[in-house]
Amino acid sequence: MYTPPSPAPPTRRALLRGALGLGTAAALSACGAGDTTPRTSGDVTLSLWTHDPGYEAFFVKGVPEADRATDFRYHLKVTRSGPSDIVTKLLAQAVAGRGTPDLVGFEIGSFPRMLRGDIAERLLHDFTPDIEAVPGLKDDLLPARTAPFSRDGQVYAFDSDTPMVVYFYREDLFDEYGLLQGDQTWEEFAEAGARVHRDHNASMCVVSTVGSDPGQVVQSFQMLLYQRGGAFFDADGKLRLDSPEAEEVLRFLCEGLRSGFVIDVADYYGAAMQTALKSGRVIGLPMAIWYKNYGLLPNVPEQKGKWRVRALPRFAGGGGVTAALGGTGFGVIKDKANTRAATEFLFRTWLTHEGQVRRFTETGYLPTRRSVYEDPRLGAYTDEFCGGQRLFGLYRSLLPDVPPFHQSPDQSILYDVLAGNLLRAYRGSLTPRQALKQTAADFRDQAGR
Repeated sequence: MYTPPSPAPPTRRALLRGALGLGTAAALSACGAGDTTPRTSGDVTLSLWTHDPGYEAFFVKGVPEADRATDFRYHLKVTRSGPSDIVTKLLAQAVAGRGTPDLVGFEIGSFPRMLRGDIAERLLHDFTPDIEAVPGLKDDLLPARTAPFSRDGQVYAFDSDTPMVVYFYREDLFDEYGLLQGDQTWEEFAEAGARVHRDHNASMCVVSTVGSDPGQVVQSFQMLLYQRGGAFFDADGKLRLDSPEAEEVLRFLCEGLRSGFVIDVADYYGAAMQTALKSGRVIGLPMAIWYKNYGLLPNVPEQKGKWRVRALPRFAGGGGVTAALGGTGFGVIKDKANTRAATEFLFRTWLTHEGQVRRFTETGYLPTRRSVYEDPRLGAYTDEFCGGQRLFGLYRSLLPDVPPFHQSPDQSILYDVLAGNLLRAYRGSLTPRQALKQTAADFRDQAGR
């Protein structure tokens, strides 16, 4: 039976008020008040913080399997809050020295706050030695999905998903409009899309332009940028945005908006998108695999069986055939009485082969271990909304192309300035080159580096 290494002795409170934006006198304490002697067996109540009831249901259902596989008897005390609220409350409770959870889910866009200063190092348990202790696990975990929650080679959370970006399309309308469904480049797609827009007032790609949500505006560009081989940041958190790949992708989207191949919508989920889907104005779009459950099913349930999934068209200039978008990483607070128990619980529910199969069947999130993609149960899975497609063959083929997504503590600054400059480029008030150079300058000015 796997037993993680014992946690290190509790550290002193660190003076991190500057890193937390709380001044120099506040102290960050991972363990908080009370006994920190590690529990090694018996009844234990884990405090779990998450933003998604689906994760709560998964972990609650996993208690019996964790009980069988460990020396603990688990009970869960679950608190649900918004993604950003979880991080805000966690940092406040750590500074106060009490009330921190044992197990916490970090939505990927909120995790960069943990990367400021040495917050992650002082507050979160480093899973690296635990991974090494499980034979074969290090090589089986997808590095692309440990990257968003890692720093300096240390893994602080395990992702919920391998959220591949794929191309969703209406097979019936592709057939009706004479669109090929085989291998084409994005450039060939765009040429066909201009014709389809002219003849049928339909579009084959979507960008979000809701100014109040920089994340959605950025995601439209992000998906194709990472597919093309570009990135926002490198593994050291240095800005990589101003690149030939980024300029190529932004020009591609701007030209698509002018030709009608690309349509702009306020957001991917609201009334405008629902109308565009129902009326057939949107007949295809690149998006993460979870968009089926959160965008298509809620908006157009009557179109069940008409949609299909394929790999993204490849750019003529290079890159892969997928990207990744989204995710939630579950981490453990260090130096607490329940740190070992929480770590074993996570390893015995979240990371086992059976747990990863169950996570897909119950939540729709793809495995983060390579070997699980070979499971015959998943290979036999058919997606009725997508016309009965067996999709795991596609997902297996895309695995080598899933790019890592490295994060920066200043990521929110980038999103704010990039969203505004993307919108200016879409409107034609800035060229793609100008938009990217202005974004890089704005980011460095605000981030101070």
